[in-house]
Amino acid sequence: MANSEWRIANRKSGIHVWARHAVPLALLLVFGLASQVHGQQLRKIHVAIPAISPASTTFVVAREMGYYRDEGLHVELVAMPAAVAIQALIGRNTEFATVGGAGLPPVLRGAPLRFLFTTFNRPMFWLYAKPEIRSIRDLKGKKVGVSSLGSGPDSLLRDLLKKHGLEGGRDVVIMPMGAGTARFVALKAGSVDAAMLSIPSNFMADEAGYRELVALIKQDLVELQGSILAREEVLESDPVLVEKFVRGSLKGLLYFQKKRSGTAAILTRFLRTKEDVAARIYDLVHPGITQDGTVSEDLQRRSMEHILDRVGLKEPPSIGKVFDFALTKKVRDDLQQKGWMP
Repeated sequence: MANSEWRIANRKSGIHVWARHAVPLALLLVFGLASQVHGQQLRKIHVAIPAISPASTTFVVAREMGYYRDEGLHVELVAMPAAVAIQALIGRNTEFATVGGAGLPPVLRGAPLRFLFTTFNRPMFWLYAKPEIRSIRDLKGKKVGVSSLGSGPDSLLRDLLKKHGLEGGRDVVIMPMGAGTARFVALKAGSVDAAMLSIPSNFMADEAGYRELVALIKQDLVELQGSILAREEVLESDPVLVEKFVRGSLKGLLYFQKKRSGTAAILTRFLRTKEDVAARIYDLVHPGITQDGTVSEDLQRRSMEHILDRVGLKEPPSIGKVFDFALTKKVRDDLQQKGWMP
């Protein structure tokens, strides 16, 4: 069964990691103890997160701070690749998925899902290059590593190059080098001249003496991460559940925004890193946090622009077919009226 089973890890941190091979989604198993609050059984729900990464901070904070428990929910956070998370959500194996921009292509193709909330509206990627490369224009004729062709980092890189008069694939060779730290490994090995890196690979590149060309989180670019996706049917059949999960998540976001030391302590445990590193991560990602879990219609449109070609669309569908932040705004207004503070 070694290559056909779900591997479950990080049990100690309360996060389950599902790596899909040949087992159907219907056979997914989640382990956890039933919880009680005030003598009442909590409702257990399963929420897919794309990775053990800062993108999931809101939901980890909400769980650790008891905000979901206050709503009568026992939330199982289950780490799985974004594509698997979307399948699990559509197949009713999870109640919610938090895959962010990776959920846009299937929704644009017609998957019956909606974006209800988002933690980040800026991309958490850093473009690092060999020390002798001093600017983006110096990438002409060079090779740049991304996770995969057609991925978010690939699309963002092409947009960035275009703003500097370069065309990805013609003036700059774009090479798929894999996820995680694989792109840094390729940069260090000399397989590429530059690479789109995420945390913690950007730390590794910095320590190794590579040059940071661009921190995309500080640019005028749009990339949704740490979002909440739900099935249309759940919005209609179980609106109370959806509101409870959104309320707990929004409280987690507000804590994340305002409580640096507390969030860093949670990230230390979640990411299994040192507290000073967690604090550094907090400072790096903080500029990309939304104010209230929503984004404007302009940013909603811009988040779809660089994906349309990938899904074969000339024009995006109506915004209401993709995004519905009405509930998050309602919950925000309720919390403000009650004077809730983290």
